[in-house]
Amino acid sequence: MPEYYVYWISTALLSALYLASAAIYVTKRDWVRQVLTELGYKASYLIPFMIVVKVLGPVAILSRVSVPLSDLAYAGIFFHLLLSGLAHIGVRKPAGALPAAIGLALLVTSFMTQNDARIVPSPYVQAAMR
Repeated sequence: MPEYYVYWISTALLSALYLASAAIYVTKRDWVRQVLTELGYKASYLIPFMIVVKVLGPVAILSRVSVPLSDLAYAGIFFHLLLSGLAHIGVRKPAGALPAAIGLALLVTSFMTQNDARIVPSPYVQAAMR
């Protein structure tokens, strides 16, 4: 039973992190463009794409319309957080990697406990636990 609560708390916090990030991308566009440019990315085409991804990822996980789609969202968020953290470390700004590290911890917790809270299990959680 505690896994049920651990899943929902970690998933809610991960979703809040992503939705807050999407809101920042919308409201503070110039600041986001500057930060992404410092990291070496072309922000003009990246910002609208990331807003969509940062909204649809949590929606796919929370709604769980399809287990494969939910697992794909977990994978996409995993790679985004990993690459985001590494980008900040790569430009010697490790403090900027802190949200990514927190997000990774929440993501792993959510992913590993999802079968305890959801009716239809994910086959990838069972494979990861072996």
